[in-house]
Amino acid sequence: MNSDNLTTIFCNIDDFCIQFEPDWKATLLTPKPGKRDRKTRLVLSEIMTILIYFHLSGMKTFKQYYIFLLSSFRHLFPNLVSYSRFVELMQSVLIPLCSFLEFSKGSCTGLSIIDSTPIIVCHNKRIFDHQVFDGIAKRGKSTMGWFFGFKLHIIINQMGELLAFKLTPGNVSDTKMVEPLSKELFGKLFGDKGYLNQKIFRKMLKKGLQIVTQIRCNMKNKLMDYTDRITLRKRSLVESVFHIFKDILNMDHTRHRSPVNFITNLVAGLAAYCLSDRKPRMKMEHNTSGELVLI
Repeated sequence: MNSDNLTTIFCNIDDFCIQFEPDWKATLLTPKPGKRDRKTRLVLSEIMTILIYFHLSGMKTFKQYYIFLLSSFRHLFPNLVSYSRFVELMQSVLIPLCSFLEFSKGSCTGLSIIDSTPIIVCHNKRIFDHQVFDGIAKRGKSTMGWFFGFKLHIIINQMGELLAFKLTPGNVSDTKMVEPLSKELFGKLFGDKGYLNQKIFRKMLKKGLQIVTQIRCNMKNKLMDYTDRITLRKRSLVESVFHIFKDILNMDHTRHRSPVNFITNLVAGLAAYCLSDRKPRMKMEHNTSGELVLI
């Protein structure tokens, strides 16, 4: 863990909170008469920084990470509370985390990639005994087989920047998420065969967004632009992003004990990815006419 990197992230989050927190608190309902509304020892930007930096720390469990903060980074967070108290505070920063994530997302460049990945909450053999996400998580099927949990749908650009995301139950079709995710996009949207849908293709084309996918074996072959064909081969960039989500940022595990803390952990991980400088990207260069092309 690098204290300089932690300080830089805190400064970015604190600058955001200075502008966001007054407007946010002005929209909150006033507490009931007689109910205490004490300020916490940790300020909003400190709680958000601790949650986001966990995903960049390389540690596998949040408890191990927080104990390390208590012992080695007390000088940076002099008002640290106990671990159990911090777990309670996590739920209070979900809305600010979502707003910070919206603030940190990339911008559309005209070349976007869409895909989804399963977020498994328990082993298939424990589905009927699972209680934390009972009635929320659903069974779904991916290329790796059946799972119980959720689907994380994302759109990225060619530089690996996150443009949009949605979390749905595991049984939601990928094609249903194209329209709500691509409201602010233009240009071309590349996806796998799971996004083949003539009705959605025509609807998106009227809005200025062309969906580009491979064709199925039982479909008539049509000529495709050479650049689109090359880009489709590089669509696996999104799989590298999912690898970072699950194996490096530790966003996918089955130890959650609260649906709200699960969402908080997921949003903090996405925000950590947006702040990370390890984003995969397509290799591009300028051609003779000055346009960026894939290489």
